[in-house]
Formats: sequence, C-alpha cells, structure tokens
Amino acid sequence: MNLVRAALWGKEPVVWPEEMTEDLLRLNAHQGTGALVYPLVLNQESLSSYARTQMKGVCMRTMQQHVQLQYTLQTVWQALEKANIQAVLMKGASLAALYPDPHQRAWGDIDLFVGKDQYHPACAVMRDTFPKALKFDEELDHYKHYNIIADGISIETHRVTVGFQHPVDERRYAKMEAYGMMNAEWLMVNGLKVRVFEPTFNALFVMIHAWEHMTTQGANVRQLCDLSLLLHHYAAQIDRKRLKRYLKDLHLTDVWALFMTLCVNDLGLPEEEAPLYDPRLKERAALLMNHLLSGKLVAPKPSDKAPEGRILRKMHTMTERLHNARRIGQYSPAYGRHMVVETLLHGALRFFAKDRHWE
Repeated sequence: MNLVRAALWGKEPVVWPEEMTEDLLRLNAHQGTGALVYPLVLNQESLSSYARTQMKGVCMRTMQQHVQLQYTLQTVWQALEKANIQAVLMKGASLAALYPDPHQRAWGDIDLFVGKDQYHPACAVMRDTFPKALKFDEELDHYKHYNIIADGISIETHRVTVGFQHPVDERRYAKMEAYGMMNAEWLMVNGLKVRVFEPTFNALFVMIHAWEHMTTQGANVRQLCDLSLLLHHYAAQIDRKRLKRYLKDLHLTDVWALFMTLCVNDLGLPEEEAPLYDPRLKERAALLMNHLLSGKLVAPKPSDKAPEGRILRKMHTMTERLHNARRIGQYSPAYGRHMVVETLLHGALRFFAKDRHWE
C-alpha cells in the first residue's frame, strides 16, 4: 500500500525488495493498480529483467487501450450529442482524468448514464452508430443497462446507475440520481469535453458501486483510489450536509465511514477531505482491507445447485443472500442488518410475483 500512496500523491519512489517482486506483480494484477505503481519501481537497478518486462507490458497495454477507448468514446459522445441526448460519463473514463496521469488508471469499457426517459433513444443511437456491434443485452425496462461490443469495446448505456432490492431505497436513490444528472459538470477527458455527475452525488455513486462489488463479486483497491482522488479533486465542492442526508436515507452511513477510514489510513487521503472519517472504525477497516488484499472478500459461490421447484429455488436464493448478509456484517454490522431486512422483503415480494422470463 505504500507504493499506492506514493503514486496517488506524487511522493518519492519507494524501494521495493527484489525478493518480493513476485508478490508485487501478483498483488497489483488482482487489485488493478499495476499502471499506477509500476512507474515508481521501473528504474530500480535491482529489478530483474523479467519483472521489468512484465511491468512495462502492463503500462504499455494500458496506454494502448486508452487510445482505442478514447477514439470510441469520442465517436459515441458525438453521436449522442447530435441526437440531443444528454449523457453523463461514468466510472473509469471520467475517474482516470482525476489521476496524476490518466494512464495510471486502466479502464476497459465505456459507461454512459442517460436515465429512463432517454434510455430507448440512446440505445437506438448505439445500434445506428455501430451497426456491426455485438449485442448481448436486450433493451428491457427492468435491466440496469443495455450493452453492445463495438470494435472490441464494451459500451454500457445505463437507464439506472445502481439497482436496489428495497423499493424505498430505490425511490430515494432515484431522486439523488436525478439531482446528480441535472447538476452535472463538465470535465475534459483527453481533450474531449464530457459531462460527469455533480460531485457530491458522484462521490456517493463511486462508493456505492465499490460497495456493491464488495457485497457480491469482490472489489479491488483501485476503486478506493478512485474515491480518494475524487474527494481530493472536489474537496471544496462536496456538500457534506447533503451527503450525510443521502447516506442516512440509504442506510450507508457506517459503510461510508468505513470507506473513509480506509482512504485515510491506507491510501493517505487527508482527514479534512474525508467527510465522516471515524478513527474508531480502524479495526473493522483493517479487517476489510486484509480481506480485500488477500482475496477473502469475494463472495462465496452458492453451496449447491439451486433446486428445480419454484418455491425451493426462491428459498435457496434467500438463504444464500442471508449468508452473504452475515458475511458483510463482520465489516459493517449496521448494513448487514439492513441486508437481512431487504432480503426478506424482496424475497416476499418475489414469492408472490410471477416468474420473470429469464428465471
């Protein structure tokens, strides 16, 4: 983590022991931080030729990927602007612009938020702009996004940014999301002027997206780097009062405070730029970081195959989700309890609803 901190804040290069080079390569491959930290150690004389080649390869591939992604992003953005569709650039592309050097942040796809009203017209623009693209998702109103693969690049057109199981959470978040888009700001991404979410909502969304990964398929340190740099870049614009209200309404106050402890203690974000930072959470934060680095954070796969019967299948799914809630509860007891409530409510609603065609 010392290397990550040094790279984020422009500190002097850190000497890395040669005998730990394999660990360095493995860890950064898993955490998505290779392009960020490798430039700090490439000039070490003790570095083996193998390790140097591997590191240079990661940096070079990231730069080449940026060129291809930027070209496709420009094509997409111009097509949407021509169709008078107001889009917001999300995630990787917009966050890379906040790094000391955008090439330090790898991103592999293009995420665009257009909202529910513009969703179908935007999907049509994607198909018209890339008629030979591979199409993986149906354009359905209960999907989070519509996905195509154009020239080897995934383009996700989002009708919503995050999916919630609890209907109250969903309604509250939708209002926050609408505010974030309505008050979007302009940002230059490699010479292209794009819209990004209003900073306070954007910080909330980046955190929720990372937490969503932690509660399901697993996350990585790069997502914490994103949040740290976003808070640093927009420190003077973050509305702490509104952020606090957002977090309370979504039962995420404890989770946010946990993230702030990680950003400050592990990544070096100044305390004054970390809203709701609470040093009392250091033990839980240390456990979370330990599991994040060791790979233990990844949600376990279902213990067995789901039963064939409708009732047994739904009971099986609910049991797995309750197990996951207990797993998450060791990091955030408050959110673990909320997961139990939303799982039971969602399970009850789905039990009495008709099966959807993909189930």
